[in-house]
Amino acid sequence: MADVPKREVENVEFVFEVMGSPGEGIDAVDLGDALRALNLNPTLALIEKLGGTKKRNEKKIKLDEFLPIYSQVKKEKEQGCYEDFIECLKLYDKEENGTMMLAELQHALLALGESLDDEQVETLFADCMDPEDDEGFIPYSPFLARMCERPDQLK
Repeated sequence: MADVPKREVENVEFVFEVMGSPGEGIDAVDLGDALRALNLNPTLALIEKLGGTKKRNEKKIKLDEFLPIYSQVKKEKEQGCYEDFIECLKLYDKEENGTMMLAELQHALLALGESLDDEQVETLFADCMDPEDDEGFIPYSPFLARMCERPDQLK
C-alpha cells in the first residue's frame, strides 16, 4: 500500500472516517485539509497538482488513491519546518531578543506566500499566540512551536 507504514495507514483511515463518507472517500476539495490533519504541510499548488479541487462534489478521492498522494507529500522537501520558520521570523527581530511586532507577523501572514485571510489569522492568533507586550511585541518562538506542534520548543 504505497510504502506507508501500518500505523500511518491507520491514521489515514481515521481521517477518512472523520472527513469522508463510507465507501465514497473524501471530497477532493478537502485534500489539503486531510493532509494537514496528518501533520503534513503541502502548498496550495501541490494540492492542486495532486488532484485537489476548488469546488465541492467535483471529485472524490478513495483511500487507495489517497495513500500514494500522502506518501508523495510526505517526501516533499518544500514544506517548511519549525527551524525554517524561525529563520524567517528572525528577519523581523530587530533587537535580536526573540520578539517581533505583532503587526509585522500579521502582515506577513496576510500578504506573503500563500496568504491567509483575516479570519484565519485571528483563529491562528487565538490558538497559538502569547499576549503582546505594552509595545506591541510578541515572542515568536512559542507561537511557532504551537503552530508546528513542537512542545519541546515551548519556553
